[in-house]
Amino acid sequence: MNFTAIDFETANRQTHSACSVALTIVRDSKIVDEYYTLIQPETWFDRMNIRIHGIQESDVFDAPKFPDVWNDMKQFFTPDQLVVAHNMPFDKRILTGTLKYYGVEPPQFKTLCTVQSSRALLRELPNHKLNTVADYYGIPLNHHHALDDARASATILINQEKEFGPLSLDRFIK
Repeated sequence: MNFTAIDFETANRQTHSACSVALTIVRDSKIVDEYYTLIQPETWFDRMNIRIHGIQESDVFDAPKFPDVWNDMKQFFTPDQLVVAHNMPFDKRILTGTLKYYGVEPPQFKTLCTVQSSRALLRELPNHKLNTVADYYGIPLNHHHALDDARASATILINQEKEFGPLSLDRFIK
């Protein structure tokens, strides 16, 4: 499989509040590259979000704003590209909201949510949170660090492809 896994962390509940992003690039079912950066959001930081991921306003003071980050990332978001996330609706909402905030038309791309594939394929698990599924596959995880989360999502899908076959995953691609 060829795909890009994505994960965002946010400063607050606003859809344009991305404060970090990571991409894990997979070619022929192997991780071949990764990208991670902090982002300086043009908004405030909520204490609850800081408690979740540990990123504070002072951490992103010198970080690039999203338009500069998008210049690095946009090559991975094309109509024929598969983009994967654990809880894809959240990550797609943040990407779309942030792009719209900056007046950039969101791109078209294919998606696959590893929460959905895990719910269908790993029914025996007590839940399908990222840490639970990562633990099932023995994937090390520093949860809520965007790079670890993107890498875990990618590795989950690679494992599901090995365990259930690539055709079993086609029904999850949107």
